[in-house]
Amino acid sequence: MAAGGSRGLLGLWLLAAAGLAVGKAPSCHEVRTAFQLRQIGPLKLVPDVPTAESDLQICQHRAPTCCTKKMEESYQAAVRRERYQSIQAMNFELNYMIVGYVTAFQEAFESLLRLAENRTSSLFETAYRPMAKEAAEPVKKLFRDISLYILGAETTVEGAVLRFFDSLFPLVYSRLINPGITDLSEDYTECLRLTRQDINPFGRYSKNMVTELSKSLWASRMLSQALSLGIEVINTTEHAVLSKECSRALVKMQYCPHCQGLTLIRPCVGYCLNVMRGCLASVSELDAQWREYISTLEYLTNEMAASHDLEIALTGIRNSINEAILHAQLNGPQLSATVDKVCGQPKQEGNLSSDHIVPVKEATETQALVMAHASLNNKRREFINYMKRSRTFYASIAERLCEGDLVMKDSSTCWNGEDVVESYTSRVVSSGLKAQINNPELKVRGLDPLISNLIDKLQHFNQLDAEKAKLKLERWASRDAGSGGGRSEEMEASGDCDDEDGCQGSGDRIHTADILKDKKAHPENRNEPKPTVKKIDTTTTTSTVKSSSKHSVTGSGSSPALSSSLVILTALAVLWHCPL
Repeated sequence: MAAGGSRGLLGLWLLAAAGLAVGKAPSCHEVRTAFQLRQIGPLKLVPDVPTAESDLQICQHRAPTCCTKKMEESYQAAVRRERYQSIQAMNFELNYMIVGYVTAFQEAFESLLRLAENRTSSLFETAYRPMAKEAAEPVKKLFRDISLYILGAETTVEGAVLRFFDSLFPLVYSRLINPGITDLSEDYTECLRLTRQDINPFGRYSKNMVTELSKSLWASRMLSQALSLGIEVINTTEHAVLSKECSRALVKMQYCPHCQGLTLIRPCVGYCLNVMRGCLASVSELDAQWREYISTLEYLTNEMAASHDLEIALTGIRNSINEAILHAQLNGPQLSATVDKVCGQPKQEGNLSSDHIVPVKEATETQALVMAHASLNNKRREFINYMKRSRTFYASIAERLCEGDLVMKDSSTCWNGEDVVESYTSRVVSSGLKAQINNPELKVRGLDPLISNLIDKLQHFNQLDAEKAKLKLERWASRDAGSGGGRSEEMEASGDCDDEDGCQGSGDRIHTADILKDKKAHPENRNEPKPTVKKIDTTTTTSTVKSSSKHSVTGSGSSPALSSSLVILTALAVLWHCPL
């Protein structure tokens, strides 16, 4: 009895503090003060004294009231604004972490991309100076296309690489294989581009480059898409529109007590949970796919951190291109014979030779690479640890909104939607759309279309990522096992990757004559739009090269792999003239 009496006295004290004296009409002074402090609407809307307002739609009560219909409308606008602010505040840290990691990821990737482009540019500036100026634009376009692919553009790795080699072959043919060519017209250049697709002058190196880049860039592309999707989820849930039933239920829970002068009383915990779970039923349906999304993020970030495949593949572009050029030079006589038959014989002025290339001091690119990777890896650990803690973010959103100052926890009295009571006696439903059929506080009509679309996007991404990961692990494991760690020319010729990897199929073999005919019929298709890019300062590496007569071999002396390639090429050149 003593405990019960204490709770009763506390309740009476709260009622008195709220401005409601037992047996008397409510005072509207506190209501006016609260209305003004919360900036709900014009103060003139609040009456000075209670009235018997009969046209109230939400806060209907038998006793005199301090509310009017206009105040109810202001309260509805206020609860919509407050819910947006509350959800935005909860989303802030999550959004901050995702955006922060997006920034770190893009900065590290751009740094790596600049480094790889500088290395590739230095190859032409030191080893292949006769074609360096003309090769600058194809090199820039190659790395621009790779960047666009990573950021989710509708492009492919194979398309980017093969377009590069299409542009490179006319330069290699006219500046290295036949350095005396003077007539390099647009038509002749186009014929050389198309001939490359038939005669494959760069051998397996173009396909190898596609395979290595596709394998390494895939996780980066998927992670970029995942991060963008995470930001979209946050923005959509913040701006989800409250239903009419929800806004009325929120007014009833938060502001109808004010109509009775009870500005200090707060909702019962169970009552708040029912209202919030009903209002956020659609949002809570994100839970299952959000949990899977977090697992996908963890997988993708671990894929990138597990090895330096991306760094190796991008910085290895330089050597791949060099090997491809050496292969074309070695087969110069055969290529010339084929090109002469298809494109005709251009004008020549004897054989030209390039200048002697002076060695350039090696740049400190390894240090920049290590720093970029370490910075991203540190950010990755912090990011993924936080994201793993947010697995239940959307399942528990209603509970977090009902925490803090919104509800009564330590008091024996609270607001149940109709009156001040010692406890909430209605059934408290669980989260999720299905459970709201039994919600006593509001009717939930169905899944919000915006949230439904978001769930579909998450589901599609999670399924697509899982399927791709499985396919790639199986394909690459099988290929590596079958080739003893290498790749056979048969595999390269059959195609190493598919559209999922960023490849566009086995379209490397095209009939030159047919395409030339189509180009002449449709000249407007000849040039592709060129997006603008920032000029990149290049940092060269060491190289000493001499180039002389027609069909000479040109290379870079800075790479151990290249040195071994020159030895192999010399041996092949000897065997070339030996009868079997």
